[in-house]
Amino acid sequence: MKILVLNGPNINMLGIREPGIYGKNSFTELLALLAETAEKENLEIEQYQSNHEGCLVDKIQEAYGKFDGIVINPAAYTHTSIAILDALKAVAIPAVEVHISDVSQREDFRQISYPGLACVKTIMGRGLEGYREAILYLKEHYA
Repeated sequence: MKILVLNGPNINMLGIREPGIYGKNSFTELLALLAETAEKENLEIEQYQSNHEGCLVDKIQEAYGKFDGIVINPAAYTHTSIAILDALKAVAIPAVEVHISDVSQREDFRQISYPGLACVKTIMGRGLEGYREAILYLKEHYA
């Protein structure tokens, strides 16, 4: 099974950016968790991070016919990007939305998720472990 893990803006700043909200783990530690999960679960995982909405849309479109699942943390684009929603709907690859923090307990403007409307599941508030949970969910339900 091949899974694409997409990370939106500022995820590359993990450990530096607001550690009280996003934790002290670094982006490098997230990449290590993905590699460890891939090896342990015998999966092929590709990770991509961009601060640019169009690049994320391009990557989703490129996933068509190549990946069995998508794990996506759209970050700030969660609350603004109909383009990412439309790309996820277009490729119709099972996707799980992940948020490191519990966005349901945050500011009012964070209460809507456009990309989440095209996802089969949302995991939030579990820190980096949420990525592993999303991967395992896809493996269990779509392998």
